[in-house]
Amino acid sequence: MAIDRFGRNIHYLRISLTDHCNLRCVYCMPEDMTFRPNAELLQDDEILLLMRLFTQLGFDKFRLTGGEPTVRAHVVDLVRGIASTPGVRSLSMTTNGVLLSRLARPLAEAGLQRVNISLDTLDPEKFRRLTRWGKIEDVLQGIQAAEEAGLTPIKINAVVVRGYNEPDVVDIAALTVDHPWQVRFIEMMPFAGATDLQLNQGVTAQEVMSRIEAAFGPLEVANDGKLDGEARIFRIPGARGEVGFISTVSEPFCASCTRARLTADGRLRLCLLREGEVDLLTPLRSGATIQELREIILEGIWYKPWGHALSEGVIPLNRVMSEIGG
Repeated sequence: MAIDRFGRNIHYLRISLTDHCNLRCVYCMPEDMTFRPNAELLQDDEILLLMRLFTQLGFDKFRLTGGEPTVRAHVVDLVRGIASTPGVRSLSMTTNGVLLSRLARPLAEAGLQRVNISLDTLDPEKFRRLTRWGKIEDVLQGIQAAEEAGLTPIKINAVVVRGYNEPDVVDIAALTVDHPWQVRFIEMMPFAGATDLQLNQGVTAQEVMSRIEAAFGPLEVANDGKLDGEARIFRIPGARGEVGFISTVSEPFCASCTRARLTADGRLRLCLLREGEVDLLTPLRSGATIQELREIILEGIWYKPWGHALSEGVIPLNRVMSEIGG
């Protein structure tokens, strides 16, 4: 079991399969982003070795992220290997959905259980402006394919950016009226690359909630008032689905954090919004034993910070968002 010095059982690992992406969202990375060579990233066999080690340490919940995880070569085979690792209880993926129309069923058959799909607006022009390269039709087809493949419950992630899509939250929330989906509105967080936009054009969860309640009336508390992962969950009266709010900036939930992150280049990142990382790739490629790697991981987890320090002006600038995996 991996326990930090605050007594939290860290058992949820988010694995970035790649820093590469087929979109260039304004809040995530610059349009001229340069990605790492594949040789500098964890290879399939290295990920699977680390998977076995993490499950032996009590990790049982895994989320595959990026960049965009579906652009990784042989992603279906890799998912199959991860899903078949003893000890894996939960396996999900966060994706922009662009490639899901052809990958959803193969991924489901390989053992993927659920997907979170990014969708920040339903307006095609705004979608193009936000993603720089994207076509909303591709994402909508991907959502349909994921649902048909059984990658449910579908969760829709929407990052709200002032001046881009804050009025659109009502239409996105309305998706839950007729669909059994969970739409989650995420406060924009500051990282390198788009720091000024992230700091100055964020929209709080409370503002988003107020917009939605102005359209639909008071939201009903769902999930017995408990967090679903990072999200506070509500329901539009009479809706089939749920609306969630992830308020990392305005209302941190660090006390309940059970997460660590494995970056695509093999660093164990202990807090999304802190720069501290533990290098696993170098010792792995230098011939470290399983026991040595185990001790490196356990020591890193022990020193996992309590939480971020955004309120004190501490902003992680050593990576852009796509290099961490969310």
